[in-house]
Amino acid sequence: MTAHRDFWSGRSVLITGNTGFKGTWLSHWLMHLGAEVTGLSLPSDTDPSLTAQKTSDGRANTYFSDIREFGAVRACVESVRPNVVFHMAAQSLVRPSYTDPVGTYATNVMGTVHVLEAIRQVGATEAAVVVTSDKCYENREWHWAYREDEAMGGYDPYSSSKGCSELVASAYRRSFFTPSHGGARPCFVASARAGNVIGGGDWSTDRLIPDMIRSLSEGVSVEIRSPHSVRPWQHVLEPLNGYICLAEGLLSKQGETYAEGWNFGPADEDCKPVSYLVKYMAKAWGESAAWHLAATPQPHEANFLKVDSSKSRARLNWNRRMSLDRALEWTVDWYRRQRSGEKPVRLTIEQIERYEQLGVSA
Repeated sequence: MTAHRDFWSGRSVLITGNTGFKGTWLSHWLMHLGAEVTGLSLPSDTDPSLTAQKTSDGRANTYFSDIREFGAVRACVESVRPNVVFHMAAQSLVRPSYTDPVGTYATNVMGTVHVLEAIRQVGATEAAVVVTSDKCYENREWHWAYREDEAMGGYDPYSSSKGCSELVASAYRRSFFTPSHGGARPCFVASARAGNVIGGGDWSTDRLIPDMIRSLSEGVSVEIRSPHSVRPWQHVLEPLNGYICLAEGLLSKQGETYAEGWNFGPADEDCKPVSYLVKYMAKAWGESAAWHLAATPQPHEANFLKVDSSKSRARLNWNRRMSLDRALEWTVDWYRRQRSGEKPVRLTIEQIERYEQLGVSA
């Protein structure tokens, strides 16, 4: 299943966190499909930035507000009155959560409360997808994948906050967004959990691919923290396709049956150690690329984590379209061409169009 242009054309969509990596790609894709996209986010903190600052007709499309401020969130939802909300705004990294646990919980937990409460009070939204993380699960370092009904948890503040966000979404869904509470057309709320996404246009700090690109571009050795940690890597377009398909399901006549948690992870063979990506990227980049291990002790991060996406494959007809090697190939190609002077937005739309033409497991 893939996104349908006829479905999204002219539909009002609000994306929180639209200046982030995944939020920016989702914004470009939905605008490419003809949706009227508005964002609610802090300004991008990276330079360069891939953020879509304007709609096709030149209107500003972002409310620059903090989701920790409920009044600002409600005012945005009241003004936009979106048909669909994708809640993606978050403090999205493990290591900074150790430095600022209060800010992490305020953003990831109370931010989710504020978005869902604004939706409840305004009453105009028909579907909401709350994007959390595969790290929302209580990770027991199992060698099998986590299913949607596994316990929420998290060792570190970031992972824990994502588990809490899932519980918030579940409580709001059951307490307020059911047919008995929502009138003739209730708001159906689902949550989405994906793996470690990669792709062009990510300039975040403290994240493997952008850290590597910066080092490789500058001709310096890349510092690697946990080369043996296994992660569920996937191109950013893979889970975004899942989020879009999930929203379409929520807006269908059977919308209530989709109002639950969903995994959108890669195939088992794409759950690779960090060292695999580092070696692939260094070889693909060339130019005498090198890497070394970090010398200082690192805060705890899970060594092994993957999710079971069989429910999404069976019920949403969603599946991956790119192997990890192809995802890495597309990522290197994006950054190389951007470095050579091509426009980031044009590269992004080109890859979206290429992705739409791919068959499953290409």
